[in-house]
Amino acid sequence: VSRAQRGACLLLQERGALGFERHYHVTDPFIRRLGLEAELQGHSGCVNCLEWNEKGDLLASGSDDQHTIVWDPLHHKKLLSMHTGHTANIFSVKFLPHSGDRILITGAADSKVHVHDLTVKETVHMFGDHTNRVKRIATAPMWPNTFWSAAEDGLIRQYDLRENSKRSEVLIDLTEYCGQLVEAKCLTVNPQDNNYLAVGASGPFVRLYDIRMIHNHRKSMKQSPSAGVHTFCDRQKPLPDGAAQYYVAGHLPVKLPDYNNRLRVLVATYVTFSPDGTELLVNMGGEQVYLFDLTYKQRPYTFLLPKKCHTSGEVQNGKTSTNGVSNGIHLHSNGFRLAEGRAHVSPQVELPPYLERIKQQANEAFACQLWTQAIQLYSKAVQKAPNNAMLYGNRAAAYMKRKWDGDHYDALRDCLKAISLNPCHLKAHFRLARCLFELKYVAEALECLDDFKGKFPEQAHSSACDALDRDINAALFSKSDNAEDKKGGGPIRLRATGRKDSISEDEMVLRERSYDYKFRYCGHCNTTTDIKEANFFGSNAQYIVSGSDDGSFFIWEKETTNLVRVLQGDESIVNCLQPHPSYCFLATSGIDPVVRLWNPRPESETLNGRVVVDMEGASQANQRRMNADPLEVMLLNMGYRITGLTSGGAGGSDDEDSSEGQVQCRPS
Repeated sequence: VSRAQRGACLLLQERGALGFERHYHVTDPFIRRLGLEAELQGHSGCVNCLEWNEKGDLLASGSDDQHTIVWDPLHHKKLLSMHTGHTANIFSVKFLPHSGDRILITGAADSKVHVHDLTVKETVHMFGDHTNRVKRIATAPMWPNTFWSAAEDGLIRQYDLRENSKRSEVLIDLTEYCGQLVEAKCLTVNPQDNNYLAVGASGPFVRLYDIRMIHNHRKSMKQSPSAGVHTFCDRQKPLPDGAAQYYVAGHLPVKLPDYNNRLRVLVATYVTFSPDGTELLVNMGGEQVYLFDLTYKQRPYTFLLPKKCHTSGEVQNGKTSTNGVSNGIHLHSNGFRLAEGRAHVSPQVELPPYLERIKQQANEAFACQLWTQAIQLYSKAVQKAPNNAMLYGNRAAAYMKRKWDGDHYDALRDCLKAISLNPCHLKAHFRLARCLFELKYVAEALECLDDFKGKFPEQAHSSACDALDRDINAALFSKSDNAEDKKGGGPIRLRATGRKDSISEDEMVLRERSYDYKFRYCGHCNTTTDIKEANFFGSNAQYIVSGSDDGSFFIWEKETTNLVRVLQGDESIVNCLQPHPSYCFLATSGIDPVVRLWNPRPESETLNGRVVVDMEGASQANQRRMNADPLEVMLLNMGYRITGLTSGGAGGSDDEDSSEGQVQCRPS
């Protein structure tokens, strides 16, 4: 065998080993044995940012102490510590791609961006173009001399470090769309297509921009004969059509007035792409963690009903039916558009025995009022049987009983899915009407309830129907003077409160074209800091991790959204979680002046006391914390126990009607 052939064989073996390593580096047994390996000490203030280099043999950290430290995390050694020249807290640290890990970039609360040469421990560039705190830096492999910053002046700036042009320019000015009060909080570049930049800012909307389109637009504007003439229209169209796409959890825009009244702030504190660039993960401050599918996009659900279904000869509530026929359904962003075509409804397939057992376990949990346990079991079954209407209907009932933030919207989505699979699913129809009412779509709820009565006349005078009818009519009467609230989604999501946060027409259009989330992850709390991260964990992004205000970090299965692990990561708050690029290795930090490293502990080693065993209790406490009065939260953080926080159901929703009857309560 020739030397070249031996070399090729070795290369293939190395690639195969690396591929195997990355494919299996995060598995369920590893997650279940994840524990604390080491604490890296060296900072004297909160550690606000962490960043691995591409190889994973270096870890950089930035702190309130205005220092950055580069660690050898595999040997728990401090390699370098330097004062960055900043005069306030460091919020972001990044290695510049293709610099041999020599160039490090930092952004801080002093509104400055600094570039450092680690080989000589010097700050080589200082940019002072922002006028408010710099919260995030982003880099991209395809742009070796370029990086971006997001700051609370509402600007996204792009920097060029080439020798002939060390400068920055405004790439995106959010104030032109949302007024002077908007703040940019986070940004990230798609790892597979570096032309796409995601931005999180004040409010529930997350923005995805095409950098190439923006640059081409700017070039064409400069080359235009009228480039020197600045008209009103020019100022209102800073970005070309198609250069921006918005994403939002569908229930949040209509919740904004309520949240504002309770001083509950919605702000995206972290955004990141999946390794393959097809998904966008968002940690929504004041709310939950959301995953958006960038390939199979869906408009926000508001109201969707088939015009009719033929109940004769069909078994209701998701069970086996004959060849019923219903009108086809097309989702529409602000209302429901019913297609004229006719769609065939397939008979429901019976669940295999192992899934039937899971469903029965879920039903038993539901009967014991263990709502989260029931939801997790139904979700496990849904993943294996995604076309079973009964599972969606049952999970919707559990969501409606639990009543955490966003649960009624997830229940609405499940009801619509159940109805699309079986248009004569009685309970799903009724639950849909109740969900619409709880989500403040009162007129749509009345229409849905009337439709339900027409389809299922034997239920028209049930106690559940009568109770919901009374609730809807009372709400309509009380809101008769407020036309905006009657129809829900459209006007509410666009309303500005004053000139300084006035919203442009372009912004209104982009918001109305927003896409909805695919998955939602619950259990953590994100109300106290605006730098809290959520990340994909694993080469195939099998898990989701997030920090929390209770000092823990949470790990969920991505596809089922089930919570699988909670670990105590800080004495106060976990803000940062950065997974290693190729090992089952996690770096975390928060208020404590240390960096903590986590990996699977040996089976011979007893897991330390950082495991939070009562994950359900921790999740419920965090839901109460998110819905508490801000003063109560402040006192809670100071160590006082507020009795009001422990009373009532989690989620802050209205009490559920106790007379709703069997049509809504019991799972099938």
